[in-house]
Amino acid sequence: MPVTTASAAVHITPVVVKTFIRHAKRKGVKFKDGDDTVQGWDDIFYDQAFHIVKAFIELGTKNTVESLQAFTNTHVPAPFWCAVVPVKIPLSSCNKAADALIEWFGPEELSRVVGGERWWQIRGLEWIDAEWITEKAYLQDGETDLGKSLTDDEKTIQRMEHLDRVMLYVHGGAFFWGSINTHRYQVIRYARKMHGRAFTVNYRKAPQYPWPCPLQDVLAAYFYLTSPPPGAVHKAVHPSKLVFAGDSAGASLCLTALTVLRDLGIPQPAGAVLISPWVDLTHSFPSVMNNTATDIIPPHGFIHKPSPLWPVHPKPEGGYTRAIPTQTNPPPPPGHADKLKPDDGRQTDQADKRLEQSIQKGEEVHAADLQDSPGDIGSQKEMLADHPKSRSGSPAESDSTREETNLKQDNEWGPSYDSVRDFWEPKPPKVLMEDPNATPLELRAQIQLYATTEQLSHPLVSPVLQSSLGNLCPLYIIAGDGECLRDEVIYVAHKAAHPKDYPVRPGILAEGRRQKENAERFQTPTKVHLQVFDDMCHVLTVFTFTESAKYAYRSIAEFVKHITDSSNEHILRNPFPELHRPPSKIPESDSETEAATESSKIKRPRGPFGDKESGGERSDVQMYKPNEAIVEKEVQRGEAEQLSQHDTPSDTVHGDSSQDIPAVFMIRERVDVLGKARPMEPVEEIEALRLKPYEIGLIKEAPVRRWLTGQEAWDKKYKRTAEHVIRKRRQYEAKAARLLEHAREQGLIHDVIQPQRSRLSANGSVSSGSVGEVESDRRWGPLDLKDENPPASAIAGRRDTSEAVALLKKTIYHNAPATHRTVPKLRTSDAVRAAFDPHDHPIKPPQQSVSEQQVHPQFVPMHGLRMWQSIIELFMRKSTKKVERGKNHASSALRSTSEKINSGIGRSDSDPAGNPAPPGVS
Repeated sequence: MPVTTASAAVHITPVVVKTFIRHAKRKGVKFKDGDDTVQGWDDIFYDQAFHIVKAFIELGTKNTVESLQAFTNTHVPAPFWCAVVPVKIPLSSCNKAADALIEWFGPEELSRVVGGERWWQIRGLEWIDAEWITEKAYLQDGETDLGKSLTDDEKTIQRMEHLDRVMLYVHGGAFFWGSINTHRYQVIRYARKMHGRAFTVNYRKAPQYPWPCPLQDVLAAYFYLTSPPPGAVHKAVHPSKLVFAGDSAGASLCLTALTVLRDLGIPQPAGAVLISPWVDLTHSFPSVMNNTATDIIPPHGFIHKPSPLWPVHPKPEGGYTRAIPTQTNPPPPPGHADKLKPDDGRQTDQADKRLEQSIQKGEEVHAADLQDSPGDIGSQKEMLADHPKSRSGSPAESDSTREETNLKQDNEWGPSYDSVRDFWEPKPPKVLMEDPNATPLELRAQIQLYATTEQLSHPLVSPVLQSSLGNLCPLYIIAGDGECLRDEVIYVAHKAAHPKDYPVRPGILAEGRRQKENAERFQTPTKVHLQVFDDMCHVLTVFTFTESAKYAYRSIAEFVKHITDSSNEHILRNPFPELHRPPSKIPESDSETEAATESSKIKRPRGPFGDKESGGERSDVQMYKPNEAIVEKEVQRGEAEQLSQHDTPSDTVHGDSSQDIPAVFMIRERVDVLGKARPMEPVEEIEALRLKPYEIGLIKEAPVRRWLTGQEAWDKKYKRTAEHVIRKRRQYEAKAARLLEHAREQGLIHDVIQPQRSRLSANGSVSSGSVGEVESDRRWGPLDLKDENPPASAIAGRRDTSEAVALLKKTIYHNAPATHRTVPKLRTSDAVRAAFDPHDHPIKPPQQSVSEQQVHPQFVPMHGLRMWQSIIELFMRKSTKKVERGKNHASSALRSTSEKINSGIGRSDSDPAGNPAPPGVS
């Protein structure tokens, strides 16, 4: 059964019952033992919501990737009380983002690491879906631009223009699921609290559109806001009024986009909010394994029921066993993937070995098939001893020296040199084993859906491996102490604030075109506020009814308001709203008391201020205000990190008359379940910060074993499904071949690839009766991949899935790229077939990949996404009732006390007989 509202309900209902029983038992034990400690799990609402989310994600692993994508990318109508306006980011903005990435990568890296310049620019839609969001109450009254004929949605966008605080929100979902629909209610909340507007982008997702496709779309959204294309209704948003925000994979994309903007000298936004950013896709930090019980991430990671889309190899047979003991000695050394840009010596050595073994076996031998003599393969300890620099990732000689040598020898090699380069294939990655005497495993399957294993250590895939995260805009970073990504979040925050103290390992530094340059160029500390929330899981803001989330939303809103309302000089002096002096005034109408939690009923130790200190009935503003004072005390005690007078930029004080506490560049805090902040422990006591550079970004045994155990179980469970998938792929390949054959017969003419051809106006012709056209801004299509090497999962290079066939058909018959000279007419027989195909249409373009195009159901029953919001609202209403009961009780007590006081005053002003006191007598 696919992921649907019904299947989710069936799967989740028993979980709700079991959680309720376990929660009652746990509370009973705590009561019996007299345990009055307050934990996140004491809140029945959080306990239930946590297990509901965890159960839903586990349900997704029992279904296909496409099924999960379709469910979470189904269009759900927005609530009536907010203004949500859909917009389309055009191809012109996408092309601007593509040009920025092309400049960032450079020709060599595009070819060898990314796999080409064209494949990742191919998309099914002529736009990217996006939304403007704000509160209806914030819309400006009055007439809009009278000189234009505008639709109601366009008028609504213009009525938002006075809201100059803008949040560009990038949703999470492990880079392959989720959408603007799954996160809409959270974004509405941000817009309300910051008294501004938000912009969300429905970027393309893996595995159909792997790295760097999502990154291109996020950059396109930024350029769309800051440099509106012709036809856009909104005015240009100045970067100083714009803030990046995102969660999980979305937060990682935000951080990566910031580094691209920084490197290219493009103005950055005013700041960024990173919620549980996934910054290390190699899973090299301890909490990835240590926190699985307290997080919502599935026990074996993101494995899925096989489908024509994923995994790339549905069955482990045929040389694609998921992992085996390594068949070769280094390189690559244990813990590393092989290079995508090798030196000349390795290229020629591999070519010689593959040729030799091909002759011996009588068949073509690929890099994954190479074998050393079994007796020559050493243990991990021996491999590291033979390659002593493998631990640091440093090659025997610097790559820069090799590059110079390569350039000198390039002309000497002649044509054979290009042949050897094209012949190169990376060997399978080797796993760093826990037992040094073991033979390392080598991976034969792609683990992450977002990028190939060889790409995982690239700085634009795993930002924790950036050579420097200095010189970025101010960052507010939050994480849950119980989440699997906790350690990498803590590490990346410190790395940004201390660029010199957290270098990347030398091997990574040498491989990237910009890495060495950036390490020397960007040494200014990025100003960071890091908060780690006790007992909270991944993306704590999902659980909006908890006091932790309530405080987080308020803190995020105040951060956004501070950095967008203040001048650049002010932000250079102090980007932290907690240190703004005088403290910002937050209207009482902004406070939110509806999110009190079940924890308010728990017996707590009383502080010197009674129950008020415990926080049971505090609003978000009441939580935020005391924490402002706590931060000030941290600065006074030297617990916040400040620039020395020598390091403080001289221009941070000129032109700014504020009384803010200046020169603080990092605030490090923990936040308890009641929303009270406290200083974080010293750096020396944090396990994640004790890791050496050569330990980060390695492929380690424990995460691989966890994934492998689940994947092997799925291989066994879905063996017949995998065989069916292989047959379906053959059918789609035949369908694609027939489609191409008929298109050529109908007059399809396609130009030979010319790199600059698609950037000019198209002069293609349209066949009589054709319903399509040549799109001048659509640079490339699936037929333009000569000399490209897209990842195996990329839809642009495939013909064996229904979505790949749909993309092919659309770019031939409906919206052709500029490289097509004609748009043929669809055959009548093909149109008839399309009429009976649920995934096709005889006249209109077929539905594109669910990783890109929203699903618009004909019937809109109570979709699961709306059900989740209903659950959240239920929890918040229940919490609100408790708070109101507390308020009513307090009000009654105050009225009673006031009456007694007034009565006492009245009696004191009279003599016993009730006569008034004489004048002048006190």
